[in-house]
Amino acid sequence: MKLNDITRGTGLEEHGITNANLIYWTAPTSVLYEQIVKRGEGLVTHLGAIAVKTGHYTGRAANEKFIVDEPTCHDHINWGNVNRPFDPVMFEGLYQRMLAYMHGRDLFVQDCFAGASPEHRLPVRIITERAWHSLFARNMFIRAAPEELVNHKPEFTVIDMPNFHAIPSIDGTNTETFIIVNFARKVIIIGGTSYAGEIKKSIFTILNYLLPLDRNVMSMHCSANAGDKGDVAVFFGLSGTGKTTLSADPGRKLIGDDEHGWDDKGVFNFEGGCYAKIIKLSRESEPEIYETTRRFGTILENVAIDTVSRRIDLDDESFTENTRASYPITHIPNIVKSGIGEHPKNIIMLTCDAFGVLPPIARLSPEQAMYHFLSGYTAKVAGTEAGITEPQAAFSACFGAPFMALHPSVYAKLLGDKIARHEVGCWLVNTGWSGGGYGVGSRMKISYSRALVNAAINGTLAAGEFDKDRFFGLDIPKVCPGVPAEVLDPRNTWSDKNAYDATAKDLVARFRKNFEQYRQYVSKDVAKVM
Repeated sequence: MKLNDITRGTGLEEHGITNANLIYWTAPTSVLYEQIVKRGEGLVTHLGAIAVKTGHYTGRAANEKFIVDEPTCHDHINWGNVNRPFDPVMFEGLYQRMLAYMHGRDLFVQDCFAGASPEHRLPVRIITERAWHSLFARNMFIRAAPEELVNHKPEFTVIDMPNFHAIPSIDGTNTETFIIVNFARKVIIIGGTSYAGEIKKSIFTILNYLLPLDRNVMSMHCSANAGDKGDVAVFFGLSGTGKTTLSADPGRKLIGDDEHGWDDKGVFNFEGGCYAKIIKLSRESEPEIYETTRRFGTILENVAIDTVSRRIDLDDESFTENTRASYPITHIPNIVKSGIGEHPKNIIMLTCDAFGVLPPIARLSPEQAMYHFLSGYTAKVAGTEAGITEPQAAFSACFGAPFMALHPSVYAKLLGDKIARHEVGCWLVNTGWSGGGYGVGSRMKISYSRALVNAAINGTLAAGEFDKDRFFGLDIPKVCPGVPAEVLDPRNTWSDKNAYDATAKDLVARFRKNFEQYRQYVSKDVAKVM
C-alpha cells in the first residue's frame, strides 16, 4: 500500500527526496510489526515484544558525530572533541549521495513531537529505511493526534539510512559511519549504524541547542518522577548510572526516564517513551521495567532469543552488555500522563564511581551541586559507546556532554539560577562500586540506592545527622532506614584503609584537574569546592 501525503507541502520532496517506492507514513504499531517480520528485521517474542539486532554498533558511535559549521550556529557551538565541525560543502555532497540512495526504496516516516510542553514542543519528522527504526521513533517521541497530523510541519528532520555508508576519502568523515547535524538545513543525517539510540540523541542535541539559546529553558539529561502531592525529583546521570531504574519507583509517578526541560512553570518530558538498559533485569528488583519486556509494542535491542520457543534471556550478554528496551511510557502503570510536573523539590546527581571511593549518598550545598554538575563525574559503562568493554572513569559536563551543543557554563548558569529560586535540595548518589574499585569491590545494591533516594526525597535524611567526608568535603548521613550504617561511609567498606585514602586523593586530583577549564565561569565559592 502507498499512503499519500497527508496535506500539501508536507511531502518528502521538500527534503529533496523524490522517486521513493512505498512510503509508510506515520504507520501504526501493528503495521510496523507486520513489516518488521516481513522484511526479516526482527522476531516476535513469545509474549509479544519484537526482538531486533543492531549489528556492528551496539552503542553510540561517539567519534562519528559532527555538526555542520555554518554561520547561524558557528558562534554558539562549543566546538571541540565532542562537537566536531563538518564542512558545509562536504555535507551537501554527502547529502546528495544519500538522496540518490533513497531512489526506489521503501521509506518509513513518523511525524511526531519532541517536548510535552505545548509552548516548547518541537514538530519533528523521522525518515527511516527500516520498519523497526520507525517503530522506535513512534515509541520514543510524542505521537501526534490525527487532527495534529493535518498541519504537522516538521521543524527538524532525521534521515536514518543504516545501509548507506560514507566514503571517508570523499565525504570527510572518519569512517563509513556518520551522524551529522545541520542546524541551517534543519536536518540530521545518519548512516552506517543501526543503533537506534542515535535517532533519539540527535533530537536531544537539537533541543539542547534551541531551548537554552532561544527560550531560556534548561535542557537536562535526566529522568523525573513525582510523588502523590506533586513533589518532583529529577535524576541526572549518564547511561548506566540508574536514571531509568531509580525513577521507575512504584510509589511515585514517572514523568520521563531520560530527557527533560525546565521552564518557568516546571519540568516537562522531551519524549513519549523510555529506552531502558535491561541487561540482567529482574522482576524482583525492577518489576515495572521487567513487565515492559513482555508487552506488544516493546522493541528489545540485542537481547538473546531462542528462535524456536521465542523466549528471551535477559541475562545473556553475548551480543552486548548494552541490551535495551524501547517502549511507550504508557507501558509503565504509574505515570504522569501529561509529561509535565512542578518545579523540582530535589535533584539527584547519579554517578557510577568506578574507583569505589564516593559515598552511596551525600548532601550537596548549592555550590557543590554546581561543581558536580559541571564535573559530571561517572564511569562509562560497558556497551553504551563503541569500544567500551569495562567501566572507565570519565568526566562528562552536565552529565551529558556528548549531547550538549552549547558551552557547559550556559546550562550550569540556568541550573544554578533555578536551584536558588526554587530552593531545591541536591544530592550526589553513587550507584557504582563499594568496598573497592572495579574488579575488587562490588556494585552498589539497587535496594540500597532506592532506600537512600527515597529517604532523600521524603526528608528523612535532611532531618538526620551528617558526617563530613575529609577528602571530598561531602556531608554523609549517619543513618538511613534499610541501609547498613557501615555502607554509608565508603572508607568503612574497604579492608585496606590506606588504599582507600590513596585512591580518594587520586580522584580528588582528577576532579581538580578537570575543573580547571570551568573556573573562569563560576564564583569563587564554587571554584573552591574541591
